[in-house]
Amino acid sequence: MKLLLVEDNAAMQTTLQRSFERRGMQVVACGDGARALDRWHASLPDVVLLDLSLPGLDGLQVLAQARAAGLTTPVLILTARGTVGDRILGLNTGADDYLAKPFDLDELEARVRALARRAHGARSAEGLPAPFCGLQIDPDSGGACLHGQPMDLAPRELALLRALLSRPGQAVARERLMELVFPGTAEVQADAIEVVAYRLRKKIAGTDAQLVTLRGLGYLLKAAG
Repeated sequence: MKLLLVEDNAAMQTTLQRSFERRGMQVVACGDGARALDRWHASLPDVVLLDLSLPGLDGLQVLAQARAAGLTTPVLILTARGTVGDRILGLNTGADDYLAKPFDLDELEARVRALARRAHGARSAEGLPAPFCGLQIDPDSGGACLHGQPMDLAPRELALLRALLSRPGQAVARERLMELVFPGTAEVQADAIEVVAYRLRKKIAGTDAQLVTLRGLGYLLKAAG
């Protein structure tokens, strides 16, 4: 499991990072609200731990911008603001859970794992790949979206994107992609998948994602940069 920890208190950030890493998790830490969205896009976390009192942008502004950009990662707010009004405001802005400081580390871990399981279960039930670098499959239309905005993709481009989104950062074999992009088609030129990949690559150019050709292996979708 990968966590994005957005916490400006250096001592708290270090304590939480070490604690979660000892529990077998990967942690990307950030102490600045203005940089949190960039880290969110780049690190592809399973859960975000978000403090509210941050320099640059406060946690609620970060959360609101993330949701507006189509980032659906579960968010657990960590904050010293423990009033009912603060909790309601955080949840209405798009948070999935809320834990007031000070808190118990075992309870925090349990809540993090519960959020990750819930998100994984929802994606599995829908048969949808997880969002990646702002790219995702809309559960209602079945089309592709970039930061929540519909993309203009041909059916085979959509099929290729969906297949690559199911395994971001991992090579998907050319033969497997041929089956998914050209189902039930016996007579297909060997280079047909290259044409579809070329067109899709052009349509995601300039985004945070990059379509990479692996000669002799297949294709993969990875974070650009």
